[in-house]
Amino acid sequence: MDHWLKASAADLGRGIGSGEIDPVALTETYLTAIASHPFADRIYARVTEDRAMAEAEAASARAKAGQRLSALDGVPISWKDLFDSAGVATEAGSALLKGRTPEVDAPVLRNATALGLVCLGKTHMSELAFSGLGLNPVTATPPCVNDHDAVSGGSSSGAATSVAFDLAACGIGSDTGGSVRIPAAWNDLVGLKTTAGRIGLQGVVDLCAKFDTIGPLCRSVEDAALMLAMLEGGRAANLTGATLKGKRFAVLQTVVLEDTREVPMQAFNDAVAKLAEAGAEIVKIDAPEVADAMAMAGPLYTAEAYGRWRDVIEANPDLMFDRVLERFRGGKDVGAADYVAAWQKLERLRAVWYERVAGFDAVLCPTAPILPPKVDRLMQDDAYFVTENLLALQNTRVGNLMGNCGVTLPTGVPSCGILLNGLPGQEERLLRVAAAAEAALALG
Repeated sequence: MDHWLKASAADLGRGIGSGEIDPVALTETYLTAIASHPFADRIYARVTEDRAMAEAEAASARAKAGQRLSALDGVPISWKDLFDSAGVATEAGSALLKGRTPEVDAPVLRNATALGLVCLGKTHMSELAFSGLGLNPVTATPPCVNDHDAVSGGSSSGAATSVAFDLAACGIGSDTGGSVRIPAAWNDLVGLKTTAGRIGLQGVVDLCAKFDTIGPLCRSVEDAALMLAMLEGGRAANLTGATLKGKRFAVLQTVVLEDTREVPMQAFNDAVAKLAEAGAEIVKIDAPEVADAMAMAGPLYTAEAYGRWRDVIEANPDLMFDRVLERFRGGKDVGAADYVAAWQKLERLRAVWYERVAGFDAVLCPTAPILPPKVDRLMQDDAYFVTENLLALQNTRVGNLMGNCGVTLPTGVPSCGILLNGLPGQEERLLRVAAAAEAALALG
């Protein structure tokens, strides 16, 4: 049964549907793997064994009665520790929220549970979700699956590693500047960043509500499509017959290639070549509006984050990791008028961007311009932490600033992803394109 641990969520769902897999045995297999794994305590903040087994038993009964609730009914997944879960602490990776225990599930968790997903537990994350590296000395730092001495990417670090280390079929995370896509890329997973506002944030510990989004980290585009439907209580995108023939991809030149290092750059170029071989048209584009938007990222993010958390932080600043505290305090001196003006300018830049990319099926770039940095150096070198954190989020932040949805796919080179950006609200269309791209990359 250990082979179940490496299967996609969709394949597990099909196995349950055919009677080959019992949800109780499947959940027990995951719980046993978690209990015996050397990195379990660095990946899971809390494991919810009783809830998982109760949900698995109900799923098993439904499967035997032919009354399954969804294609993934009975599949065990993990949840980032910022989704409220009834009676279980939700601390968002911070000592500032230690012991915070909600009375009810977040609606997004409630939706997934209502469709039969099994909750294995809550995963570690960057403190208050304000870092793209996944380094968190306050709670735990999950290791990268490709280099156990390196960070796994953040802020959905545990969500990614729960899947990469075969301790969950899928992880649910959040993405404000890259927090789904970076850990997905660095751990060779598929990560879906949804459009801001598509999935409600009620019951989710927020960082920057204007940018915060919810999305899955998983093994395949099919899993991502199914999980989006589970989170919303909707219908999954139809991926049947997806092809790259006739598709047009823009390769963004502005900002995202400037500091991309050799290995991620080569992996990206090779991946783009495979997409072209599969029939896609590749067009290089410059977009000055992206550079203009990136220049405003600091004030926009830090002002909202500090405004949201100022009173909590300043009551007990010594409880925080000093690098994250410094990031929050970067918003302290951003004036209200400057913040409003920046948002108004960003809306104008988005309009220019949407017009520029409207004729393309996706805009491509390397998911991350760097490989996962080593934990020890990040802890010892303040300047290195700052530069690597900013670089880690450089490319993904474009999608957040411009309001896009996005999917990162593994390139086949460890910890190197290719990012496909789509227009707002076009997740289903983008997922079809991503499914065809996934197939082309697998054949290359």
